[in-house]
Amino acid sequence: MKNLFDDFDPVSSKQWKQKIQFELNGADYNQTLIWNSPEDIKVKPFYHSDDYNPTSGINTKATQFLICQNIFVHDLAKSNARAIDSINRGAESIRFTIEDEKIEVAKLLQHLPLDTITIYFNLSFVSIPFIKKIEAVAKENKAKIYCNIDPIGQLAKEGNWFETKEKNNFETLNLLSESISNISLLSIDGGLYQNAGANMVQQIAYSLAHANEYFNQIKTINQPIVFQISVGTNYFFEIAKLRALRLLFNLIAKEYNHKFDCHILVSPTKRNKTIYDYNVNMLRTTTECMSAILGGADAIANLPYDALFHKDNEFGNRIARNQVLVLKHESHFDKVNNPADGSYYIESLTTQLAEKALTLFKAIEANGGFIKQLNEGIIKRKIQESADKEQELFDSGKETLVGTNKYPNKKDRMKDDLELFPFVKIKPRKTLISPIIEKRLAEKMEQERLKEEI
Repeated sequence: MKNLFDDFDPVSSKQWKQKIQFELNGADYNQTLIWNSPEDIKVKPFYHSDDYNPTSGINTKATQFLICQNIFVHDLAKSNARAIDSINRGAESIRFTIEDEKIEVAKLLQHLPLDTITIYFNLSFVSIPFIKKIEAVAKENKAKIYCNIDPIGQLAKEGNWFETKEKNNFETLNLLSESISNISLLSIDGGLYQNAGANMVQQIAYSLAHANEYFNQIKTINQPIVFQISVGTNYFFEIAKLRALRLLFNLIAKEYNHKFDCHILVSPTKRNKTIYDYNVNMLRTTTECMSAILGGADAIANLPYDALFHKDNEFGNRIARNQVLVLKHESHFDKVNNPADGSYYIESLTTQLAEKALTLFKAIEANGGFIKQLNEGIIKRKIQESADKEQELFDSGKETLVGTNKYPNKKDRMKDDLELFPFVKIKPRKTLISPIIEKRLAEKMEQERLKEEI
């Protein structure tokens, strides 16, 4: 069969640019049509096969991700019942957050279909006996469980290491890795950097440098490492960010003979979410989950539209879960394998983000590594510089949040609807380092509006 396109002469990128310049009527091409991202990536008005440089080895099959439900464990029986209900309503994995090591893991997981779902544990402590109980359940039920232990993330976020009976957190991890083989132990809290205001190059580089510390400190890593990542609304950039992260992780892991791909668990960012005109949060999280899907997330835990100001509730959780169910089962992402592959724009962004992140990663390693720079305050300072730039764009109206700094509804009243404190909380305590603080863009503006409410 004759190819239709054989009847047309190919058009080079140079010819396209000449045509655009002619149509601009004398306006400068670079100043008019090229914009610069916070990562110093120049975004062109068109991309062409002349510049096509495919990134290989990235799996972005769009229906292979798990729909994850977040559950904070306070009441054991209620948490178990909620997990069962969430599975019955479409969730395919559960992420339990546990602060009390007295929680009976076997009872928490009873009656769950552990042979068909995935379980994540975010623990606010590190306890060898507790984790061995988790492994026993996993072994007995042939369950896939990720413990998501992240002492470096604890240091970055809280300013202190976990308290352990062993000499330090790395000794604990080494003891665990030597005796446990049925569950994954390690996690990287890359979402912290995004929610604190880091740009995408920093998010990738810091997450990788964070992981590299574990490769250097832990003798045996015989399970996949979980990257808990947050994504924002820069749609195509976020797709490319996840692809670049996976690409670079595999590059670094190869140096340590680590043969497992990373496991990326994605949640929408809190940084651009608002308490006023809060229904817009559903639109934001929808595009963010789409970016996660097309970027190759292994699991997605959506953020309820009212998570900032309402206590955990059935309605908000059901809406958040249904958003991802619709994307997975009704949006036809399964009609194409690797839907992001071959897009000149996404491939170009992936390559540029990966190159810039690798350069920053190498600079961190050349200057003593991630923990050293964390202790010296360099990581926090660099993130704060990026956050300040983004905050300035928001305050000036150049970065838009509809319903907040663009088209706000002045009749909105939120003062009596706040069940949670939605702003940065200051916890006076003694810390080893100054912690990295997560902060939303709209906080100052929202606080001013709350004061003006009658």
